[in-house]
Amino acid sequence: MRAMQGHDVMSNRLAAKDVSVVLAHGAWADGSSWARVITALRAEGVKVSAAPLPLTSLADDAAALNRSLDRTKGPIVLAGHAYAGAVIALARPERVKALVYITALAPDEGEKVTDVFYRLEPHPQAPKLAPDNNGLIWLPDEAIATAFAQHASAADQALLAAVQRPISLNCITVPAGRPLWKDVPSWFLVAEDDRMIVAETQRYMAQRMKAKTKAHAVDHTPSVTAPEAVVDIIHEAIGAVCQLKLAPARYRNSGA
Repeated sequence: MRAMQGHDVMSNRLAAKDVSVVLAHGAWADGSSWARVITALRAEGVKVSAAPLPLTSLADDAAALNRSLDRTKGPIVLAGHAYAGAVIALARPERVKALVYITALAPDEGEKVTDVFYRLEPHPQAPKLAPDNNGLIWLPDEAIATAFAQHASAADQALLAAVQRPISLNCITVPAGRPLWKDVPSWFLVAEDDRMIVAETQRYMAQRMKAKTKAHAVDHTPSVTAPEAVVDIIHEAIGAVCQLKLAPARYRNSGA
């Protein structure tokens, strides 16, 4: 029995190298926000990339994500942070086998991102957000340290402010289509110390999605401030995908 178990573990480890992990950044960020997660996963031999989103409209972002997914091979574990939760739910390829929500927004079909973002009263230190004359929403610089990444070092906060990218109203004020989480297994990292998306709203979405949930005392940007927690939940999704992939072979070996 132990030999059989050892064989399964080794097979799963080898199969994990066939899985592609794609990471989608949220509003006011870019792919660099995933740097520590990427470094950790690549050190383990996992194929991982960050998909650049234009943040110009929900449709534009979904199209950009799908172009990035087209560049990958094999089954995909797709992770999204914050606003990108709405984007990954619109992924097209059938190769997407798992979704990972990192303190992310998960509107249902017909809902807007704003519907779930403003579902409850915001945290007292959440910034007041409004579009500029171009219809773009910028995060106030002071909000990086008070709400967006309050657990980050001063150096990380300065970097986040420097690379900030605005999000268009067209990303958050249009009804979403049928979300992929209704058809694909999902995981959800609840950030207990999130001052941008309150934890109760995160739990509401995770429960509605029937997601496998892990809660941590982390802020809104755990990919920067607690990457080990993010890597851990992505590992779970990879493991589940590997089990699905190996199941037919195991059944054949058992004579079923």
